[in-house]
Amino acid sequence: MLCSILFSTERIKGDEKVELQQRRTIVTGALLLSNIMAGMDGTIVNTALPAITSDLHGLQYMGWIIATFLLGMAVATPLWSKFGEHKGNKQAYITATSMFLVGAIFQGLAPNILWFIIARTVMGIGAGGMNTIPFIVFAELYDNLKKRAQVLGIASACFGTASIIGPLLGGWIVDALSWHWVFYVNVPIALIAITIISLFYKNVKKQAAGKPVDYLGATLLVVSLVIILVAVQLIGSASGLVVGCLIVVGLLLLGGMIKVDSKAVDPIVPSRLFKNRELVIDFTLFVIIWGSFIAFVTYIPMWAQGILGLSALLGGMTQIPGAVTNFIGSELVPVLQERWGKYWIVTCGAASIFIAYLGIMIGGQKTPFWLILFMGAFEGFGVGLVFNILQINVQTDAELRDVPIATSLGYLLRILSQTLMSAVYGVILNQELFQGVQTHRGITLRMLNKLSNAQTASSLPDKLLPTMRTILYNGYRDIIIAAVILIVIALILVVILGWQNHCHQRELMALGNLKDTKS
Repeated sequence: MLCSILFSTERIKGDEKVELQQRRTIVTGALLLSNIMAGMDGTIVNTALPAITSDLHGLQYMGWIIATFLLGMAVATPLWSKFGEHKGNKQAYITATSMFLVGAIFQGLAPNILWFIIARTVMGIGAGGMNTIPFIVFAELYDNLKKRAQVLGIASACFGTASIIGPLLGGWIVDALSWHWVFYVNVPIALIAITIISLFYKNVKKQAAGKPVDYLGATLLVVSLVIILVAVQLIGSASGLVVGCLIVVGLLLLGGMIKVDSKAVDPIVPSRLFKNRELVIDFTLFVIIWGSFIAFVTYIPMWAQGILGLSALLGGMTQIPGAVTNFIGSELVPVLQERWGKYWIVTCGAASIFIAYLGIMIGGQKTPFWLILFMGAFEGFGVGLVFNILQINVQTDAELRDVPIATSLGYLLRILSQTLMSAVYGVILNQELFQGVQTHRGITLRMLNKLSNAQTASSLPDKLLPTMRTILYNGYRDIIIAAVILIVIALILVVILGWQNHCHQRELMALGNLKDTKS
């Protein structure tokens, strides 16, 4: 009788374990849909941007189109993390993904550029939670670092696969239907993810349950970031005094947030994170490298269409080699980490991105399509290496209690870097466009809008096409130069840190050998 009871108990426990594993697998699959949506949205929208800016007459607002989406993600990311700690990651993910869904629908319905930018901002706010909450949940679901690394590899595979499908699907939709439909492809995916998480995911104990919410700190953080980012976007279009005043006000508010958080029970951004040297290095490398590579994925498809005169489908194909090699680089990290360590892996990744930019610069205005594809493979490989190694190290370098906020902050800093640099790249492009219009009579900004879309470029005067393409090339070239400067800074930093770490390890080995000799 006793044996029968024990056997029955063990069977029940076994069944519960199997059920938990099944739930974990289903939830993981649903969260991976976020990577699919993120990968698809990034590449499919970049492919459609020429058609969007042409139809809505918004080429001069290119910086705003990119920056507002990233701005929404940047300011919302730490808030979604805290939302999850107080209300549960389940509620946070569902709310964020719902906002992403609503923003996508209204972008597809946009009748003008202002409507489009507002809807893209809403989508960006939702994306801030939809993209960062899954990585927090992965850390919760998978205590084993090896299994977590495998899940991150699968996440990279999903992102990469979606990035491959995105350009092809986006190019086909723009050429065969209209750009409006590129935003509707996320609707069924988002609905499936929301449904599965609602049914199968159960919140664990809320880390910040019962603690007072740091509303003042959150408000100061959001307002300060918005003001600083708007100031950056106004560079070149507003007076230096206005831009300077906005930056000063933003920095003062950011300082106020730091002071408030130093006394808060549950601060939005705990100051102890910045006392962790390795964590600060991880954050710094994320900021520099992500600020650089955003130029490639944003402007190379436009380069192919505006300068080479290719279709939207071929413009989107420039992202495919990078999507494939991104996955390869990500999967190589666990093997390389045992031999090289963090700094040399990042060095390899940054060098690969540098080669991609160098190839485009050497090719110049007549860069052939095959070379763009080849350089795209270098860019993707480098990003894959850098992301996986730094993402894992952010979660392992942080204290266990700080894994959610460290993950969230790492994402925030990446997006903030992309937002700032997208604004800077937009200013660089606008300066060249306005200068080109002023220098060459007969060429207008409206004509340059048409040139950026292969479908409308055919209606432009043939004799002006070479000049207009040169104007566009000058803008894109200057953007590439700015991105190269950033990647060179990253290379110098990681080489120095890698050498210092190597020397430190040799000293420790020497001391160990000396102790062994004495003993």
